Amino acid sequence: MEGQALTDVLDGLRLEVRQWLADNAPHGWRERSSSEAAFLQIQRDWFAKLVEGGYAVPHWPAQWPGGGRSLAEQKILYEELARADTPRLLLSFMSTYHAACTLFEWASEAQQAVLIPRILAGEIWCQGFSEPNAGSDLANVRTRAERVGDHYVVNGQKLWSTMGQFADKCLLLVRTSQDGPKQAGLTYLLLDLKAPGVTARPIHQIHGDEEFAELFLDNVEIPVSDRLGEEGQGWAVAQSTLSSERGLTLLELSARLRGALWRLADLIRAQGRQDDQGILRDFGRLSAKVDATCAVADQFLANRIAGIERVGDASIVKLSYSRTLREFTSLGIRLGGIDAQYHSPITFGGGMETGNWMADFMNSYAWTIAGGSDEVQRNIIAERLVGMPREPKSWTLKEGAA
Repeated sequence: MEGQALTDVLDGLRLEVRQWLADNAPHGWRERSSSEAAFLQIQRDWFAKLVEGGYAVPHWPAQWPGGGRSLAEQKILYEELARADTPRLLLSFMSTYHAACTLFEWASEAQQAVLIPRILAGEIWCQGFSEPNAGSDLANVRTRAERVGDHYVVNGQKLWSTMGQFADKCLLLVRTSQDGPKQAGLTYLLLDLKAPGVTARPIHQIHGDEEFAELFLDNVEIPVSDRLGEEGQGWAVAQSTLSSERGLTLLELSARLRGALWRLADLIRAQGRQDDQGILRDFGRLSAKVDATCAVADQFLANRIAGIERVGDASIVKLSYSRTLREFTSLGIRLGGIDAQYHSPITFGGGMETGNWMADFMNSYAWTIAGGSDEVQRNIIAERLVGMPREPKSWTLKEGAA
C-alpha cells in the first residue's frame, strides 16, 4: 500500500485513536499520583485499558493482541497519546519493550506461550544488568551463578533496576565462567523476584521519587529452563535487550515533549507575560528546538521505513532530546518563580511531565546519562557517522617528555 491509499489509512487510524482516547484517556492523573500507591494503580489501570483497546503494544509481532502495527502507525499512536496528555507507561515499559523484545528473539515457543500473555495481563519486569562495579563496563558483571543439577544458585547484587521494587520478574545477567574473555562467561536468566533469597531495596532520589531499586541475591535458585540462549551466550542476549532502548522510544518522548509545550504557554498566560519580549524569545527558541528534535526523530523513522539503519542515527535523536529537555525544564523553573522552587509533593513516575518544575528540572539531568551519556552519544556520532578517528582511551607520555 502506498500513496493516497496509505495516507487515507493513516488518517483513519489517527481519527480512530483520537476518538478512543477522548472516551478512555484518564483525566487528572497528575493530581491523583501524589502517592506511590495511587501511581501504581493509575499505571496498572491505564495499561489494562490500552490492552483492551488494542493500543498497548503496537511494536509487537502481529500474532499477539495489539501488535503488528507499521512504524508509521506506531508514530501516529505515540503522537495521539502525547496530544491527549496521557501518562507514560512507566511501570510496564521494561515489560513491553526490553523483556518482550528479548523473549521474541531468544525464548522458545513454550517460554513465549507462558510469559508473553503474562505481560499483557500486567506482569511487571525489570532489568538486572548493572552492578556496583559493572555499569558502563557491563562485561565486568560479577554476580555469580553456579549450576547445580537442573537449577542455578545465584549470589550477587544488581543496581539501578528500574521499577525493581514493584516487579515480578527480572532479566538477569550473571557470570557462569571466569575462563576466556569476560563476555564469554556471561549467561542470561529469567529471575522470579518472589523467589527465596531475593531482596529489593528502593533507591531514594534527589527529586523525591524512587524509580530504581537495588537487588540482593542470596543463594537464589533459578531453574535451567528459565535460561535464554545457551550458557555463555548472555552477552549476545543482552545486546538484544539493550537495542530495545533505542528507536521508537525516542519517537514517543519527542512527541510528548512537543505535546507538553502547552504547560509553558499556560504558565506564561497565567502570569500575564504574553507581551514580555524576553520570555517570548526564549519560548520561541525552545519551541524551535522541540520542532527540530521531532524533525530529527521523524527522519530517523523515515530511514527505518526505507530500510536504512545506521549506527549513530538514534544517538542524534537521543542527544537532541536530552539537551532540549533540560532547556524545557529550565524555562519552567524561570517562569514558575519561587513557587517552582518547591518539589513537594512529588507526582510519582511522571518523568518530565509531573507538573512539579523543580522535580522535572532535576530529573532532566538524568537524561544526559540514562540510555547512554551525552558524551558517549557524541563519540558514536563522530566515529560512526562523521568518520572521525576514535577517541584515545589513554595518554602515555614518551620517556623523558615530562
